[in-house]
Amino acid sequence: MDNAYPSKLLEKAVGEFSKLPGIGRKTALRLVLNMLRRSEEEVEEFAGAVSRLRKDVKYCRVCHNISDTDVCPICSDTHRDASTICVVENIRDVMAVENTQQYGGLYHVLGGIISPMDGIGPADIEIDSLVKRVADGGVREVILALSSTMEGDTTNFYISRKLAPYDVELSVIARGISVGDELEYTDEVTLGRAIINRTKMTGK
Repeated sequence: MDNAYPSKLLEKAVGEFSKLPGIGRKTALRLVLNMLRRSEEEVEEFAGAVSRLRKDVKYCRVCHNISDTDVCPICSDTHRDASTICVVENIRDVMAVENTQQYGGLYHVLGGIISPMDGIGPADIEIDSLVKRVADGGVREVILALSSTMEGDTTNFYISRKLAPYDVELSVIARGISVGDELEYTDEVTLGRAIINRTKMTGK
């Protein structure tokens, strides 16, 4: 149906929008037509926000969360419990846990989980920097809040082995979350209870 586009510019814009995850060409066309109905100033503001996001966004040098500064607001908040680190797969999971309002410690964003099928090994995610944070001292508990999938469990096990030499308590979020569930899609009440009712990891 690409030949039905009345404008090459329209077709190009639809093609770019449809590259986004979960956006098919019909939805992309709807979004592009919406943009055409907006003022030039609104469209320029939209384009500028996306451009600035890509050029200027930073990753916290402590926890690897997205930030506007070198150290994110969570890591720099002196009211948070710096002795507890919640390990998550991605930035969306930080947002999910924060929305529960049941956790007051710090985070560590791995940027993925171990998945040999996808070619992702321990060296491809932020495990070494987690070990360094624990080795530097001051951390009492590490909460492993990864998705309850085979890959999540594999990553939990690997991290537990890496942290075994250190005097730190390891716990995993309670299995109120169904096996195979992604953390970001879990409702806030269930996720909050899973954090509160976390269980200690044994057999290090």
